[in-house]
Amino acid sequence: MRICNRLDIIVHSHLRNSDHRKSDRSHTVIIICHSGIITVTSLPLSLAPVCCSSRYGLALLSFYGFFVVYSLRVNLSVAMVDMLNSTHQSSTNHSTSVCPADTNPPQPKHNHTASVYNWDSETQGWILGSFFYGYILTQIPGGYLAGRFGPKWLMGFGILGTVVFTLLTPVAADLGAGYLIAVRALEGIGEGVTFPAMYTMWAAWAPPLERSRLLTISYIGAQLGTVISLPLSGEICFYLDWTYVFYIFGAVGLVWFILWAFLVFDSPNTHPRISEQERLYITDSLKNELSTSAGNIPWRAIVTSKPLWAIVVAHFSYNWTFYTLLTLLPTYMSDVLQFSIQKNGMLSALPYLGCAVLAVLSGQVADYLRETCLYPTVHVRKVFSLVGMIGPAVFLVAAGYTGCNYTLAVTFLTISSSLGGVSASGFNINHLDIAPSYAGILLGITNTFATIPGMVGPVIARALTSHNTIPEWQTVFYIAAAINLFGAIFYTIFGRGTVQPWAVHTSYSHGD
Repeated sequence: MRICNRLDIIVHSHLRNSDHRKSDRSHTVIIICHSGIITVTSLPLSLAPVCCSSRYGLALLSFYGFFVVYSLRVNLSVAMVDMLNSTHQSSTNHSTSVCPADTNPPQPKHNHTASVYNWDSETQGWILGSFFYGYILTQIPGGYLAGRFGPKWLMGFGILGTVVFTLLTPVAADLGAGYLIAVRALEGIGEGVTFPAMYTMWAAWAPPLERSRLLTISYIGAQLGTVISLPLSGEICFYLDWTYVFYIFGAVGLVWFILWAFLVFDSPNTHPRISEQERLYITDSLKNELSTSAGNIPWRAIVTSKPLWAIVVAHFSYNWTFYTLLTLLPTYMSDVLQFSIQKNGMLSALPYLGCAVLAVLSGQVADYLRETCLYPTVHVRKVFSLVGMIGPAVFLVAAGYTGCNYTLAVTFLTISSSLGGVSASGFNINHLDIAPSYAGILLGITNTFATIPGMVGPVIARALTSHNTIPEWQTVFYIAAAINLFGAIFYTIFGRGTVQPWAVHTSYSHGD
């Protein structure tokens, strides 16, 4: 035993900066310092198994939830190609520098029975960006409400609202562009609470050394939602018509809500079916990180925190590139590379498939570096952010110089988005490192700023590409790459990996 002067609980390889390095691969060492006395307890890791555990069950259901979230967000990007009057578009497009139509192999005539609309490129930009005008409104309120009332129902009803308005999309489109813009904005309001709510949920569920794994499993659903919904939307448009894109994905969302309502709980302490061993493993590992004064939010310290603003700048910068491709890649594939609706959806999904794969792998590698190799958290977050932001910038610019080389263009765009997946273990989850008690609020703040690119990016990009020439699209790619580069540098300078003093009364830092 040894004299101490504060309550402190340190788990497993958190012992890096302590002289009590008595852990091994088969045991978790818990050092408890209470009333001036240190006691050491060793528990086998088998007390908190991964298989059939409640925390990994939550990861899978949140995976499904974010799959729904992004399916509903991006399906319009492909459906838009089929919603436009092609005759009208041809007469208003004065481009002479687009690529020849891709006719190998020849495609059968696809079913096109739904209504089409005479929307110009400016109107298209407003429609594609309108989602984010609602999305930005509920970021900070979402984080606050999740902390105050619990994240389960906030996320559940947020996505359910988005599902309902998705089902109403065909009706809104028939009524006019203004109605469609309004419905998309309402969808954004519903989805705006999802990330802050889920971060609040993980603050209570994710043991510190499993964060990268659990969160990448959870948020990989967003990437796979994009990967699956883009090509599937193309097939639905081809064999049915564009209205079924919204009906089918809306039905998938309703199924998720039923499962979420019955199987998910706000915290390990409120879960009726969690094992006692897993409950203790999670709560004990988080005792030294979670604030005991959740009702007293240190707003002044939060908004003046340099590590938080480092995340804000990185998140904004990364999302400029991400949302530019998310909303406009199908348009680029159709208007410049001249791919058919079937190929368009399939090829537009490739970048996000690569992103999903690298996001999962990066989560495993990041936790391995922190837990086994004992690398400081801040170094891991910064390196993964640099790779996940500078890499995409380089290949995005390169894609603009491939001309009409279809294979090379798709390859560079795929590599660009794939490398972006590495940032999933960088700045993307740094909120939980610096302030786990306020992770939902922090995510709401950063996501508010990070939503701005989704609002203005498509509008600016479509304004710059009114004639769909390759030089015009090169300008769009240059802007996105420059913003990405700036964000990577800023985060490298000001990012941190420790729990900040204002975020907890008694904290332990795992490597700054």
